[in-house]
Amino acid sequence: MTEQPESPPTSPAKRPIAMTAICVLSGIGILFTLPLIFSEAAASISAWYPPFLALSSVAGAACTVGFWLMRRWAVYLYTGVLCLTQIVLLAMGVWSIVALLIPLAVVIIGFIYLPRMA
Repeated sequence: MTEQPESPPTSPAKRPIAMTAICVLSGIGILFTLPLIFSEAAASISAWYPPFLALSSVAGAACTVGFWLMRRWAVYLYTGVLCLTQIVLLAMGVWSIVALLIPLAVVIIGFIYLPRMA
């Protein structure tokens, strides 16, 4: 019986620097958003706004974990949250192009790396 040489274990694909940066910045953003949920400013907007802010923060945190783990569902979830948030901002009359550009850049980067995600 001949022994076959073992092939070296394949190393998992490294997370792209852009995805790592998104995760770090998103984590920082979530930390700054959490106190806003309970602030007078959020409550003064409307009664529904603090729960909406809390739910979008939880979804953002889930997306951050998904991006860190390079999961496709995170790109799709983030895209959905982006669309919902844009609709809410439009309905409130506070939409601005800045509110779209940065999240849209995250979506574009996510779709660029989508083939490398599990």
